[in-house]
Amino acid sequence: MTETDGAPAAPRSEVEPAGPDTGPGAPANADAEFAAARQEAAELKDRLLRTLAEMENLRRRTEREVADARTYGISSFARDLLDVADNIGRALEAIGEDVRTGADAGIKALIEGVELTERDLLNTLAKNGIHRFEPTGEKFDPNFHQAMYEVPDEKVPAGHVAQVVQAGYRIGERVLRPALVGISRGAPKTAPQPDAAAAGRQDASGQS
Repeated sequence: MTETDGAPAAPRSEVEPAGPDTGPGAPANADAEFAAARQEAAELKDRLLRTLAEMENLRRRTEREVADARTYGISSFARDLLDVADNIGRALEAIGEDVRTGADAGIKALIEGVELTERDLLNTLAKNGIHRFEPTGEKFDPNFHQAMYEVPDEKVPAGHVAQVVQAGYRIGERVLRPALVGISRGAPKTAPQPDAAAAGRQDASGQS
């Protein structure tokens, strides 16, 4: 039988379907979830920034290590070459001026060849960042100089290099071999001169 005008309507269920949570606790739950999401986002951002910073530090450290390897990687080989340079220098120093003057053409050519070899060796070392230094007159620096003895020298201030026993070498900003040096003590100390007035008084007292 169909409904007709005036006929009683069919009874409806008094239980409404469940909808979104609109009770008194809903805003509090939403705020808590939002705060938790913000906290998580902040933590993720912090972790990301830390990771990026670590990667940048690693990149810079790697670049420095590569640069150091290029500059200082030949240090051991260079130290061996220093012995060759020292021996050539000693050989030239052993040739006295009288020998150079009285030498025939063949000996002079030999000496010039040794000198040329020394210059080429030093130039080759310099091209690879290895430089010789002789710190005569410089203030003593334990980072670059090794003191062997002290000498009285009125021409050189105390604490400065008066003599160089062996030249030093550096590679880049590092010392490859310190220079062996003698340190000045300054002018030699003299005995104090007696005061003339005091000496006169002493003589007068002795005669009385």
